[in-house]
Amino acid sequence: MLNNLPDFHSRLLSWYHQNKRDLPWRQTTDPYSIWISEIMLQQTQVNTVIPYYKRFLGQFPTIEELSQATLDEVLKQWEGLGYYSRARNLHVAAQTLVKENLGQFPEHRNELKKLPGIGDYTSAAIASIAFNQAVPAVDGNIKRVFARLAAIDDPVNVTTSNKRFNRMASQILYHDDPGSYNQALMELGALVCRPQKPECGKCPVSSHCTAFKSGKVEQFPQVKKRLKTPEYHIAVGVVIRNKKLLITRRPENGLLGGLWEFPGGKLENNEEPNKACVREIKEETGLNVTPVEHLTTVKHAYSHFKIKMDVYICNFVSGEVELSGPTDYRWIAPEVIDEYAFPKANHKFISKLKKWQGLAS
Repeated sequence: MLNNLPDFHSRLLSWYHQNKRDLPWRQTTDPYSIWISEIMLQQTQVNTVIPYYKRFLGQFPTIEELSQATLDEVLKQWEGLGYYSRARNLHVAAQTLVKENLGQFPEHRNELKKLPGIGDYTSAAIASIAFNQAVPAVDGNIKRVFARLAAIDDPVNVTTSNKRFNRMASQILYHDDPGSYNQALMELGALVCRPQKPECGKCPVSSHCTAFKSGKVEQFPQVKKRLKTPEYHIAVGVVIRNKKLLITRRPENGLLGGLWEFPGGKLENNEEPNKACVREIKEETGLNVTPVEHLTTVKHAYSHFKIKMDVYICNFVSGEVELSGPTDYRWIAPEVIDEYAFPKANHKFISKLKKWQGLAS
C-alpha cells in the first residue's frame, strides 16, 4: 500500500485541478445531470457522450420531464449511443423517483443502488460527486491506475478481481473531498495512465507507483484474453406495400430493447440470404413477401458479437400482420422514418434506402 498517503492525495488533487478537462457535467453538482452523465459514460467515450448529454438535457432538463416522456421519445434522444438498456433504465428510474420520492435523488449509495441501471460504480460516483459522500468509485480507468500503483497482477476484466481493487480504493480514499478525488483518479487514467503508452513522465504520482519504479509499467494491468468474437449472418427485408414500409419493434427486455427495425433474422445452415429473409419475415410477421432487389450488405460489431447483414427490398404478397417476437409494428411513409429510433446497424442502410428509386417513383 502507499507509504505516504497525504503526499499522494496532495499531488493527485493538485494535478487534477490544474489539468482536468472542461466537461459539461463538471459545471454542476445537480444529481440529475450527474446521473445522466454517469449512465451515458458507461462503456462510452467522453467525446461521444458530450453532444448526447447536451441534447438529452436540452430535451429533458428535469427528472420530471424525463419521467413524463414516452419511451419512444427517450430512445430517439439516445439513438446511436448504444447499450439501450441504459436509456430504458433511466426512464423507469425517473418515473420511480417522481412517483415515490417526489423527484428527489437519495443521497446515500445503498439507496441509489436500488434504482434500475445503477450499480456499484455509478452509485459511488453520484454519491461522491453530487452529495460529497465519502465512498470510493472504481471504474476501468481507476483499476488500471491501481494495478500499476500497487503492481496488482489480478486481471482487471475479471469480476473476481473486483474485491481487491475495491479494498484498495477504500484504503486510500480521500475523505475531505471524495468527489474531486474520485474524478481525479479517473482523469489520471484517461489522460496519463492510459492503456497503451502511458505518459509516466507527466504523472503526478509516479513516485508512488510500484510498476514505474520497477520498470514494469507495460506489464500492467493484466487482462484476461477473451474468446474470439462470433459473427452471425443476418437477412433483413424492407417490406413495401402501397409505398409504405413495415417496421417492427423489439421487445423492451433484451438487446436493443424498444427500438424499431426492419424484420429479419439469422440464416440457418446453408440457407441462402434471400430465402432466409422470406422465412424470417413470415415467422415474425405472418406476411408473405417476395424479394425484388438486394439493397446492400452491411457489417456491424456489437460488444460480444458481429453481424453481416444482407438487406433486401421486398414486395408484400399476402397475409395480415400477426407478430411473433416483435411487440408492435407500423406501416410508415418513407418521409417519416427519422421519427423512429433504429439500431445503428439499420442506420447503415437507411440512408441508401432513402435514395432507392423505387420509393421516389
